[in-house]
Amino acid sequence: MLARPFKLALPVLVAALSIAFAPQVHAQDKVLKVGTLKLIHGISAYFYEKFVPAGYTVEVIPFESPTDGKNAVLTGTVDTCIHGIAAFLLGAAAGEPVLIVANANNRGMAVMAGVNTDIKTIKDLKGKKVAIWPGSTQEAVILERLRMEGMSIKDIQPIRLQFSDHAAALARGDVDAYVGAEPAAGISLANGTGRLVEYPYSTPIGPLNMILSASEKAVKDNPARVKLIVDMHRQAVDYAMAHPGEIVEMAMQKLGQQKKSVELAVPNVELAWKLDDVFMERANAYTRLMFENKQIRQVPDLNRHITKQFM
Repeated sequence: MLARPFKLALPVLVAALSIAFAPQVHAQDKVLKVGTLKLIHGISAYFYEKFVPAGYTVEVIPFESPTDGKNAVLTGTVDTCIHGIAAFLLGAAAGEPVLIVANANNRGMAVMAGVNTDIKTIKDLKGKKVAIWPGSTQEAVILERLRMEGMSIKDIQPIRLQFSDHAAALARGDVDAYVGAEPAAGISLANGTGRLVEYPYSTPIGPLNMILSASEKAVKDNPARVKLIVDMHRQAVDYAMAHPGEIVEMAMQKLGQQKKSVELAVPNVELAWKLDDVFMERANAYTRLMFENKQIRQVPDLNRHITKQFM
């Protein structure tokens, strides 16, 4: 007896639920989710809110690992993410549907040694404990710097360590040196525990470091949404670079670092957005080096994985 009334009521219930959830789904569509790394050269994401289109909000999701950021793009956890180009190339070479939609920054890297060590050059790293974050841009860079000095990774003791732990590990003496990311170098210089060995920009890669990525699905299914973010990114980068004092303040607020260390780190960071000929030259050089170093098994087609449609 209850079957017929239930059948009649079911469409009404479904319709009511659809109406109830529709505003929530619509509201979620208006939240632009952007990922970035917990580094000064990923700070531009926090300036997006100054340029967010009317009716939208921005949610910034910070990641510790470049690979985690790239994976979040692929799973749709974020719409875009600022992370190292090495993580992108590792994914692209493995056939993952990840794209570069804008540059994100140059520089931001440093080879640091403990003040009580005798390390003053790359060659002095021989036999020393050197903190490196696997899968990072810094890993590819130090492999090339070692090669340029007639050395290889076998000549040092690589210690797997995430970027945020580099400065503290050096201060404790757990490692002799690190190939790190700002603000680590600024912290080590500010507290007097570290010595700058070099800013490693003499390779064919130059200072190229991080990019803004999106998934192929996002670019294909909702290019207008990706363009909104790229436009915000461009404006945020230009604004931040014109106001270095605000970069310092934002980094102190979002990264929890002291002013002195941030002020020492900021000059070693160049936020960027253009996918120009210089970027392409460096990206291709990066790809070749990762292939030669056997970090990737095949060379990905950058013409497929880098899109300039939002420039």
